Amino acid sequence: MRFNLKATAALAALTIGLAGAAQAETTIRVAHVDPDDWQTSKKGAAAQIFKNIVEGESDLKVELFPAGALGNEDELVAQAQEGLTQVAIVSGAMSKVCPAASVLDIPYIFSSAPVAWDVLDGQFGKDLAEHCLDETGLRTLAYGETGFRNFTNNTREIKSPADMKGLKFRVQPIPLYLEMVKSLGGEPTPIAWTELPNALSTGVVDGQENPVGTIYNNGLHKLQKYMTLDGHVYGADFIVISDEFYEGLSPADQEVVSKAARIAGTMGRAIQEWSTADGVKKVQEEGMQVYSPTTEEIKAFADAAQPAVIDYLRGELGPDAEWIDRLQTAVADTQE
Repeated sequence: MRFNLKATAALAALTIGLAGAAQAETTIRVAHVDPDDWQTSKKGAAAQIFKNIVEGESDLKVELFPAGALGNEDELVAQAQEGLTQVAIVSGAMSKVCPAASVLDIPYIFSSAPVAWDVLDGQFGKDLAEHCLDETGLRTLAYGETGFRNFTNNTREIKSPADMKGLKFRVQPIPLYLEMVKSLGGEPTPIAWTELPNALSTGVVDGQENPVGTIYNNGLHKLQKYMTLDGHVYGADFIVISDEFYEGLSPADQEVVSKAARIAGTMGRAIQEWSTADGVKKVQEEGMQVYSPTTEEIKAFADAAQPAVIDYLRGELGPDAEWIDRLQTAVADTQE
């Protein structure tokens, strides 16, 4: 009897130990390329609030890998697909594995951030997430925001597409951006991000385009005199998780993770909007001239840029081109 009691106690201790070890192994690795500072970084803020909620409401552990610690966005997406990283917060990289997501880059498709939020949080966003899940094995838990992109230059104030004629703009090496700038009358020049400050300083290009927060936080406003708040492209963050990992969680943990991601996306949006407003104020205080186009002027930009980009996307997407029409319908319904 004494032996049986000791054996039972040992077995119980071993079982508890193994359970504890298994529990400790349930760790969610969250990676992104932005700084970790929650006050200025939308992805940083989203990741930290995600961690706080998940760890506060479950036994799951969350490890954060900010500032590209695990690689660039393309690498983070691949790692999530391979199960090496459980959660990735990415923007442009998503359209490379789920081409339908590129419709979100149609210039001037969203008239404001709230319109974009309503579309992405509504049926269109849910359908796109389901489609991308089928394409990639990554479940989109929520959408965040990287902000609207705006043109800056060091030559003249831009109020219409005609003002862009002859100006060289640094763009990302993405065909959609090349088509957009060409259709607006500018000369698109693909240049690596790391080479941009030197290109602006030496006059290799006259201008560039980025969200306001990116422009201010990287000191680009010190190299450019004019900014036009045309908001030509709205950047969405995708908070994605390996679906295989997600399906392996208990229903209760799935609920916590999903809830945390939705709040994280909202937090990221709030930080990005604050960063934009604060950035506009600061660049003006430091001497930059900022112009906010009228509704009629934005329409002129849209009329010039959208047809060429949409034609390009239809050719690239093939059967997935239906997502262009679905997005246009969702935006129209939301605005009504």
